[in-house]
Amino acid sequence: MKVALAGVAILTAMSGLPGMTGNHVELEVLSSRADQVTGGDALVRVRQARGGPVKVLHNGEDVTAVFKPDPDGRSYTGLVTGLAAGSNRLEAVAWPYRSSLRVRNFPIEGPVFSGPHQYPFLCKTERTGLGPPEPDNQDGQGYRVAAGWSRDCYAKPVTDRLYRSTDGTFKPMPDQRPADMATTTTLDGRTVDFVVRRERGVINRFLYSIASLEDGYNGRAIFRFDGGVGIGHDQGQLGGNALDPYGLGQGYAILYSSGTRTSTHYNLIVGGETALMVKERFIERYGVPLYTVGVGGSGGAIQQYLYGQNYGDRVIDAAIPQYSYPDMVTQTIHVGDCELLENYMDHNPRWAHWDERTALIGFNASDTVANPYTGKPGSDECVKGWRGLTPLTMNPKWTPNNDPEWARMDPPGVKDTVQWTHWDDVRNVYGVGPDGYARSTWDNVGVQYGLASLREGRITPAEFLDVNAKAGAWKEARDMVQEGCPFVCPSDFDPWSARNQLTGDPAPRRTGDPVAIRNVRRSGLVFRGDIGIPIIDWRHYLEDQLDMHDARESFVSRQRMLDFDGRAGNQVIWFTDARPDGPRFDQTPQALKVMDEWLANIRKYPYKGVEGNKPPQATDRCFATDGTEIASGPHVWDGILDKSPAGACTAKFPIYTSSRTVAGGPLEGDVYKCRLQPVARAIDRGLYGAWRPSQDERARLEQIFPTGVCDY
Repeated sequence: MKVALAGVAILTAMSGLPGMTGNHVELEVLSSRADQVTGGDALVRVRQARGGPVKVLHNGEDVTAVFKPDPDGRSYTGLVTGLAAGSNRLEAVAWPYRSSLRVRNFPIEGPVFSGPHQYPFLCKTERTGLGPPEPDNQDGQGYRVAAGWSRDCYAKPVTDRLYRSTDGTFKPMPDQRPADMATTTTLDGRTVDFVVRRERGVINRFLYSIASLEDGYNGRAIFRFDGGVGIGHDQGQLGGNALDPYGLGQGYAILYSSGTRTSTHYNLIVGGETALMVKERFIERYGVPLYTVGVGGSGGAIQQYLYGQNYGDRVIDAAIPQYSYPDMVTQTIHVGDCELLENYMDHNPRWAHWDERTALIGFNASDTVANPYTGKPGSDECVKGWRGLTPLTMNPKWTPNNDPEWARMDPPGVKDTVQWTHWDDVRNVYGVGPDGYARSTWDNVGVQYGLASLREGRITPAEFLDVNAKAGAWKEARDMVQEGCPFVCPSDFDPWSARNQLTGDPAPRRTGDPVAIRNVRRSGLVFRGDIGIPIIDWRHYLEDQLDMHDARESFVSRQRMLDFDGRAGNQVIWFTDARPDGPRFDQTPQALKVMDEWLANIRKYPYKGVEGNKPPQATDRCFATDGTEIASGPHVWDGILDKSPAGACTAKFPIYTSSRTVAGGPLEGDVYKCRLQPVARAIDRGLYGAWRPSQDERARLEQIFPTGVCDY
């Protein structure tokens, strides 16, 4: 309750708080860490061990009036606004006790911890219905977008109401209930009109959306993360998942940001910072939810693994990564091999049979799947799945970002000043070299392509020597030239980006920048396996379609978790078959139901921990194309990460590898630069299996690998 004393609002506790020790009054920021508050406001809770009047001050000013008693009558919560930039002091006084808390406030446009903002930066607020960005730079050093000067693309939040029509679309809500209004039954059993209240705005320079049923919010939230591959310098746009009809219909609030779409950028330090800020905004408006579960595929799955590792439960309490990878940055290690090997194989009749290319690339290959570049049968995952990612990642002169809005920016041609690479997009992590280009981690010195296939007898010693002599490497960014067709046309057909490869016999290899490797390893961009939240890792099995989301990656994440602390019981892996005609059944609703039960158990029995609270269905499983279960249990994936006989799911769903695994590297795929050993030592150790190189073959090996070969 609240009483007035000498003109000052005073909170009077109705009951004490058992279990509090030390100070008898405590302050806590609920919406974020106290040292990472943004936007000038924070949701704050005051707890008191004993009854009595409490006063709350912000920088000496009484703000007690904004605090209201919580439902349990044991604490008070209030949104404290007007926080100054930088340090603020909150103080709670319950005579004779007092408690103070330092709060650090950052601007809503950021940054908090991600480093200097990226410029130029293309604003898209008008396309989202927020109007032109507010002018925020009067000194002429920004970049002008049609309606005014704006460096950080800020626009004030707007709120609207939508309804779900019986035709399956969302429409603006009129004043009267429309005849085509759909209804929905929420997770907790209420049937309500499908009316959504949505807030959109700009946080950390990116567009955000927070939406929920107007009369059916179930107290839970889904943070939708999206995938794709982007190179930054762009505010991005809100995707369709911002209005996830299933999640909204169940009563979940849906959190979404263009800054947590990897099609906008792949700087997941900025992405994590943005996710924290959007979650903060949500808590300030809705209060602390029962839980927030992440959902999203590909790059959206990567974000869940990384944010769960880097921030614990501050963004999400649980994860449903779909079509997952452990992270993006270690994918560049083996994906960078793809076009080197494809260029070699496409110009060598030995590799005319596509089925055999798995011997070098590790990925699945097929003589019958249509090749999107030739129109003829014969392709592999490098071509159908990954082609185009190497120039997008590595070539500063090429970008697919041809948005016409760039032409409206001042100064003209500013787009051409950007180094369009992943390395430059994340230059705050990788660093910048003396040549002015972002440092790169990519390295293939000592990598012996096809080594495992040589040992298994799938390729001959002569073929092994030939591919390693001629595969080559990538030029440094400063030496690259513009791409050819099919990336930049009209031009010579060059899907391999051969013009940017190092060639010869033997061709040079490229050395990764040790500073970049050190920086990225400690940055939080690499999934190390340090994650403790519940995870249901689900994917359609797409290997026969040569899809880039290869099934191995779920187990790469599990192995990294096992490497970290010997445990991975908080992760379960589900596959749903998609053969022969593609995906037919979405297991996500089932995963959400299982996750709801899992999290309810954790709330009820916290002492059992995450693993101890798993419900029966939170176990490894695989499903048929119609979603019916094939097998489940702790041994269904045996034989992938151990030498046990193949489990029921392992036998049903073959797992492929990568070029670096075939080269002798570990399944984890996180070795940027291998330790080297002399060729003579590798031979003496029996690295080449039954092959015992002749004197001429030994000389050839030493010519190809003058500094030694990888010792994994």
